[in-house]
This record gives sequence, structure tokens and C-alpha cells, in this order.
Amino acid sequence: MNITFQELRNLKHSLPTGSIKRIANELKIEEQTVRNYFGARKFSEGKSPGWHLQPGPKGGYLNFNDTTIIDLAKQIIESRQHPS
Repeated sequence: MNITFQELRNLKHSLPTGSIKRIANELKIEEQTVRNYFGARKFSEGKSPGWHLQPGPKGGYLNFNDTTIIDLAKQIIESRQHPS
């Protein structure tokens, strides 16, 4: 999957409060790893994000090895916009 860094940040900012913790709990990973995935750089406290950044407009282009966190984030946003 390829998106711009700006698109990734917009996705993160669209998440409701508590979503980072929710994603971390559901995937059984550290919260800081989720934050790193969305652009933070505290690798001493969490794992690397699993994406490769190519320079370009809008912060550059990201190529993701694993989209699990993005997919879960999109599900959270979708469920908030269209509650059942």
C-alpha cells in the first residue's frame, strides 16, 4: 500500500480519543509502536513503523509492509461515522 505521509497523519488525526490504546490492545502491541506507525520516532520505546519513506510532495510517499494498523484505524473511523 502506498500513501503520502500527509494522508497518514490525516488518518491519525481523524481517530477518536483513545484509539491508539484501542489499536495497541487489539493487536497486543505497545502503544508507542502504534504511534511510531503514525509518524512518531520513539524507537527506544516501541518498534519501527514497518514502512519505507520516499521523498516527495505532501511529506513524501510511504510504502507499507503491513497495513493491519491502517486497516483497523479505518474501521474505527468508519464505525464512528456510521454507528450500527
